[in-house]
Amino acid sequence: MKAYCSEFGTYLSKVKRVSPNTLDSYLRDISDYLHFLEEQHIFSPAQVNQQTVENYILHLQNQNKSAATITRHVASIRCFYQFLVQNGETDTNPAKEIKLKKAPPKLPETLSGDEIELLLSQPDTSQPKGCRDKAMLELLYATGTRVSELVNLNVGDINLHTGILYCRGERGGRIIPVYHQAVMAVSDYLFHVRKVIADPKEKQALFTNLNGHRLTRQGFWKIIKGYTRQAGIAKEITPHTLRHSFALHLLENGADLKDIQHMLGHADISSTQVYLHLLNDHVKQVYRHCHPKAKLG
Repeated sequence: MKAYCSEFGTYLSKVKRVSPNTLDSYLRDISDYLHFLEEQHIFSPAQVNQQTVENYILHLQNQNKSAATITRHVASIRCFYQFLVQNGETDTNPAKEIKLKKAPPKLPETLSGDEIELLLSQPDTSQPKGCRDKAMLELLYATGTRVSELVNLNVGDINLHTGILYCRGERGGRIIPVYHQAVMAVSDYLFHVRKVIADPKEKQALFTNLNGHRLTRQGFWKIIKGYTRQAGIAKEITPHTLRHSFALHLLENGADLKDIQHMLGHADISSTQVYLHLLNDHVKQVYRHCHPKAKLG
């Protein structure tokens, strides 16, 4: 069964050209699926029919997997069988006709302006680590980049004089303005810390770990979790929380949805429109909290 995962991974990366994150998700899903088949004494995915896939969905539901997670699993399985059909290993795709109830859209978690300020104030900028962390947090909130894009930034991608960041995303590069405080935080890090902690061979990476090598997504995840605990913020904050907060705060202050779409690097405007739902929800909460008649209800 392991050979299937390896060949499918090659297909995803070379033929479908999916992003690294999508590749990881699909391979993890298919590994779980193949393990389930083995437990059912099915040792070839070509022996599977639609009922088997439906049994696997029931298995996921019994594990209390969310509707969104199950939908992704089915998409992974459907893609896997497309690969097997193209490879001539089966004639049918048992997941092709499976229809799932559409998962209700889950509104993303965001931080208020006060919570953002609290989080950004946590790093001790008198220390090399704190100076670097402050630069990363400020830049993430200033530009709304994905954490994978942040850790892949090179020194030449930010122009400190013009306050412009060039971000290489999954679908090409985009230009994003950077507010003054973030520029100053990155400048402080570049001129006082990076040259001390970066390995001399690491000439391009903008942000490195304390061992001098390019910082990883997992490394940044631990950093933001640490500052969340330090700040005493009860919300479940991830690097994407700052991206969502960036978009919502722009929208609250009158930014055009198309401009936000460009800065976030969304291929489809529908991905950006979720922030309209978030804004409407936020406005309702403010109304209920602040309107004297609403309070009486």
